[in-house]
This record gives sequence, C-alpha cells and structure tokens, in this order.
Amino acid sequence: MTASTTPTVVLVHGAFADAASWIGVIAELQGHGIPVIAPPNPLRGLAADAAYVASVAAQVDGPVILVGHSYGGALITVAGTAENVVGLVYVAAYVLEEGESLGELQGRFPASPLASSLKQWTYPVEGGDPAVEVTITADAFPSVFAADVAADVTQVLAVSQRPLAAAAFEEKATAAAWKTKPSWALVAGADRAINPDVERFGAERAGATVVEIEGASHAVAVSRPKDVADLIRDAVRATS
Repeated sequence: MTASTTPTVVLVHGAFADAASWIGVIAELQGHGIPVIAPPNPLRGLAADAAYVASVAAQVDGPVILVGHSYGGALITVAGTAENVVGLVYVAAYVLEEGESLGELQGRFPASPLASSLKQWTYPVEGGDPAVEVTITADAFPSVFAADVAADVTQVLAVSQRPLAAAAFEEKATAAAWKTKPSWALVAGADRAINPDVERFGAERAGATVVEIEGASHAVAVSRPKDVADLIRDAVRATS
C-alpha cells in the first residue's frame, strides 16, 4: 500500500468521551503506517455534528475511512456520503437508517442501564432558553460505560466526560451512507450503554462485516484497542 492509495482513517468519538479515548487505537494504526486523525466531535446535534465530520473528511487529501464509536456511528452514517469516503467502521455504535432517530432505533429493544443513569445539565443557547445536555452519573459510569477498563483510568474518564445535547436523541438521520459504501461493525458483547442487540440489528441491516467481542464493554476502544484496530485495518486493506 502506498501513501497515495492508503485511506486516511478518521476516528469519530461518541458521547461521554473525547478523542483521547482512541489513544490505543491510534497507536496501533500508526504502528502499521496507516494515516489517522481523531477530530473533536461537537456533540451538539445529529445534523450539525454530521456536517462537521463531513467537512473534516472532505478536507483530507485522498480516500477516507470513517470510524464511529457509539453516537459517532450515527454521525458517520450521515457524513459518509462525502465523496471521498470509501468505507465505514462502526465500533459499539448506532447504525441508523435514513429517516430514523437514535430514540427510534433504541426503542425497538429493551433499554440499557444507560437510560436510568443520565444526569441533566444545561448550557446557554444564543437568543433562546438554555438547552439540556446529559452525562452519565459518576457512580454509574464504571459499570455502564467501562466495566472492563482499569479503575484508575475509569475514574479519569468519568470526570472528563463530554456531554451530549439531549436533542440529539430525537433528530432523524438525513442519509444512510452504508447503502452505497462498504461497512464493518464491532459489537461489544457486554455493552451496558447500548444494548448489544441494537448494535447487531443495525450492523446486520447495513450488511456490515461483523465482529463480536464477548465480554467487551462500551469502552471497547479503550479496553481492546488492538481488536478495534484490527477491524479498521481490514477495512483499510479492503478499500486500498
């Protein structure tokens, strides 16, 4: 693979995390000479966040593989229609259909423990009333988000959460890039933030190549970076 044909991997983090959650995956990919960037996800709403991710992808020279964790999966589903995107990789993620919201997809299945573990905050909106955003309560964070991550790391992750705008749960996807782009998906078998059945359903509906990791928590990119990177490398090889 030459630099000109190897896709650049763009890692899109989800809610309650930041780009540093990809640190182990980035190290694995860089160790194999794969170009990678991990931009910040604004976490302010599906349409706005997807537009931001699409703009990042469009400014990369050459082909791009979008990788989305959790809510980031919904974003790459929409942003993946960007012309230079050649593949999609979903990591413990939501895989939406066009016209579907996160709430609608989740509503097909029993709720995960995440639903009862959210804390509401507010943030200012110019010219309007404060808007609502959510994080995971500190006491629930280890078991819900990162049960297979070392306790000292989990403590840091819990207090450095990036909140998600509550409105993001109701916005509908305006496109489903997996209909025209090849996709891969990693299902975290012990996920307590997204019901693993939600991940399986979306991945199968998209015709994705699926890998399931038993015992993996929602924070699988932190706890199992090599497994996540291996799936991304499969996508890179297939699209190079």
